[in-house]
Amino acid sequence: MAGADTIERLQLFLRELSPQARGMLIAEFERSLLRGDDLGAADLVLQELRRITRDQRAGAPRIGHSARLFFKPLEPFLVDDLGQHRHLGRISRSSLDTLWTWIARDVLPDDAKAVDNIVNAALQDGDSDKAQYFVRAFQDRVAVALTDQLRAAETDDKLRRRMLAQIGTQRAGEDAATLKCVLNARDGLSAMAAHLPLQVGNLAAKQLDECQRLIEKTSPPTSDVFLYSLLTVMSRLAAPWQLIRFGVKAAGSDTAARVAETPYGVAVTIVLSELERQVGELRDDLRSGRGVAVGALLKTIHDSARGLRTELNMPVDSSWGRALSGLRSQIGDMLRLEIDSMPGRVRRLLKPRGTGDIRPNSTIDADEAAETEALVAFVGTCRHFAGELAINEMTQRTFSELQQYLDSATRGLLEALRGATPGERSFRQSQVDVAVRLCATVFSREYAAQLGKAVEVAAAADRRAAKA
Repeated sequence: MAGADTIERLQLFLRELSPQARGMLIAEFERSLLRGDDLGAADLVLQELRRITRDQRAGAPRIGHSARLFFKPLEPFLVDDLGQHRHLGRISRSSLDTLWTWIARDVLPDDAKAVDNIVNAALQDGDSDKAQYFVRAFQDRVAVALTDQLRAAETDDKLRRRMLAQIGTQRAGEDAATLKCVLNARDGLSAMAAHLPLQVGNLAAKQLDECQRLIEKTSPPTSDVFLYSLLTVMSRLAAPWQLIRFGVKAAGSDTAARVAETPYGVAVTIVLSELERQVGELRDDLRSGRGVAVGALLKTIHDSARGLRTELNMPVDSSWGRALSGLRSQIGDMLRLEIDSMPGRVRRLLKPRGTGDIRPNSTIDADEAAETEALVAFVGTCRHFAGELAINEMTQRTFSELQQYLDSATRGLLEALRGATPGERSFRQSQVDVAVRLCATVFSREYAAQLGKAVEVAAAADRRAAKA
């Protein structure tokens, strides 16, 4: 698949960048997205950058060459969470190592060992075609074995419990069923993906019709593969929530009840599940204080919630309506906690300190400063989406309070720096440096530049006083 190969090259390129270069790329993309610039595949790049950073932070296990090639058909159906949340037709990326262990130990142990040896030898010799040939043959044998095991487990509860225990993932039965179905439909799904653009910017009009024809050519709406055809299309959407447009088109109406009656109604369930996953991802990032591209993630969540609400007529008491309402409430509550905590964290960082409260030659804690700066930037981002997420009044009030505080506190910090003793100068300088960076976020770069000149003047005065 041309698209899959392009994504693999992108992943390799981004992993080879230095952390500093990735950070600069993330910051620039986030600023551009929030300005509304058309950046083509920027969403795809940010998604890969988030995954790389999470993997490196968590020390995610790297599966071997044979397993990586074996699971390649699953790529459009993988999700980057820990498997706690249920996703129709999808598998947690973190579960792949456990699934491979099960296949190699309990499903086809002899075949798995043989193919592992052959693939490693072929790759060492530079013969990737030979490696792919033997992996495909192994995929076919595993698909047959899984079909037989799952069929037998349907009528034998003891066998089913033993199989689930052997698999060992949090959603063992669903993971095995997804793996079986994707392997059986591998070639059809691959051919379909090859006809899709690398990224679909707007699923509408002619593009919507063409994608629907591809889906139904690959799998009838009544087949098991239909779900995976929909997910394959969603993996190429710049805005995954637009998958619901298949349901609206099939129903000839935006009424939720009529959409639910069509085979494409499952698209709404998929999108709601994806939105729930994104909300959980945002919550984890905010709790860790080390989130990457959270502004872009928040934009995706905001756009998904708005798209579901505006393009589907969902009564609030319907199952879909209740699910969306619950997610919007979760988002609002989560953001309120962050927004409420921001002014206090800034005050703790920049509060005036007497000479006796400052250790000689100390500075502000760098991690605390970085987390506070990230939080201020995030609250600034929330202002763009406050209306849809029902946090508009709070966000405006908090940001106005922060502006007033920074305006007055920064003047006091500058005065303290001008009169600083040699032992306390480094600490007061670090406070001023943080204040300047926060002002660049809250006010403007121009304002911060003017403030920076004032800092330079203060530093020059200190040097002259020291010489005198």
